[in-house]
Amino acid sequence: MKKVLIALFSISAILFVSCKNETEKPKVIYDGNTPAAKGQAKKVDSTEIKVSDLPVHMEGTKYLIHPIGDIRVYDDSNRSYGSSRTNSSVSYAISNYNRFEITGYFENLKFQHIDSTALHSLTDKKVQIQTATYLNTIADKYKKNLLLYTLVDADTNQDGKVDANDIRSLYISDASGQGFRKLSDDVQELIDWNIIDAQGRIYFRTIEDINKNGAFDKNDKVHYHYVSLLQPDMPVTNYEPVN
Repeated sequence: MKKVLIALFSISAILFVSCKNETEKPKVIYDGNTPAAKGQAKKVDSTEIKVSDLPVHMEGTKYLIHPIGDIRVYDDSNRSYGSSRTNSSVSYAISNYNRFEITGYFENLKFQHIDSTALHSLTDKKVQIQTATYLNTIADKYKKNLLLYTLVDADTNQDGKVDANDIRSLYISDASGQGFRKLSDDVQELIDWNIIDAQGRIYFRTIEDINKNGAFDKNDKVHYHYVSLLQPDMPVTNYEPVN
């Protein structure tokens, strides 16, 4: 038994050392003249192909949601974009859906009322949406139909892409996609969030890179917030449970 434990410890130590030796890419690069500092993304790859998943309907709402994103299609011999031939190594699905949440990496959502053929976009900004969650318990208890989003809204590491390597933020809208707005502060990484139905609140945590080293670690500051969903303007309030 001891030999097994020692072997496992040795493997863990090797993995730990190798991980420590890898250079972690910063999520933020600070430069007042860069697009990231201004909340804008650099020019993206023009070879991306836009595609929509089939629409989903969140139970309890009157809207269909169409996830919109980009795929890349490659020919076996050379790069071929826009080919009508389906390559089995390429997935055209850009999102996953369960009863009250869409997950994936997509650049927009389009909303369609169930009694209409008209579509409208959630945003005109360059973003990468990772989750869109219907707050069904808030709808059941308070008759407020809301969607909560985790997404990336700026190229904070200045690599020319808005993706999962940049800072993640928290947004909200109503179930139609209207009233889309940011809840978390700029240049603060979203850690997590949860709903307290009894209060009609969303609580969430963010972390701020106070030492400006471009990474989020134990030396940085954690901020605590809650959103009062029952108030008309749904204000964000900071609180300090640790102090």
